[in-house]
Amino acid sequence: MNRSLAVLVFAIIMLSCKQDAQYNDPIPVHDNFTIESNLLEETRVINVWTPPNYKTNNEALPVMYMPDGGVVQEDFPHIANTIAKLVESKEIAPMILVGIENIDRRKDLSGFSEVKEDEEYCPLTDGAKTFRAFITDELMPEINKRYKTTNKKGIIGESLAGLFVIETFFVDPNIFDFYIAMDPSLWWNNHYLERNAKKYLENEPSKTTKLWFAGSDAKDISTHTNSLAKTLRKSASSKLIWKYSDEPNEQHNTIFRATKEKALIWTLNVNATK
Repeated sequence: MNRSLAVLVFAIIMLSCKQDAQYNDPIPVHDNFTIESNLLEETRVINVWTPPNYKTNNEALPVMYMPDGGVVQEDFPHIANTIAKLVESKEIAPMILVGIENIDRRKDLSGFSEVKEDEEYCPLTDGAKTFRAFITDELMPEINKRYKTTNKKGIIGESLAGLFVIETFFVDPNIFDFYIAMDPSLWWNNHYLERNAKKYLENEPSKTTKLWFAGSDAKDISTHTNSLAKTLRKSASSKLIWKYSDEPNEQHNTIFRATKEKALIWTLNVNATK
């Protein structure tokens, strides 16, 4: 498949994934507020799920951040409901989920690219750099002000959001303590992140960090997720605990729901190892 056709097919898949309301996930009880971002020059809607007993005790909790965190057309409901289920069954410890509702996810979640064909799908503006700064410099302080939080925090995302997760891990692994990426769009910029993974891994985390990622049957993704796993086997820091889940029986539009529970359990289980 040539590059232009691959990008077009991927765009069609992504549009169907984000606009398909077939699951009718129940919307969990949650908070929501807006934040005026000077960096993004936008007003952003933030959705926050907390465990049922959060308001009746004084326990500070870790925070999971998620791009694609809208309530209606995005992934906040099914991830919040999954975390609630796993917390109730004691498979993971209680935590706070922060969903960032999108305005232009393609701009926010993609880094720079020198590949002209990529512009058919996303702007070539390195919007991810600004979006990352919004999360660290504006959103995190606001969450820490409004909620009882620990220093532990993570990020979860699929597809373009998965690309953002992997890029964030590479450029500054100390932002989060755990990273989860389903089917990250590593084809972006002629698979730049995967090609340069060994160099990025020289920037090792200063603390124990966990990375879980998965690849579906999408060849323009699985080729690169498998290659990234090989690089990690050779070059990962001893401070990085990581796991790759190869999922050839899943498609790009099924992998998030198919793997979310095992990803969360492995990542948030303190006893998990390589």
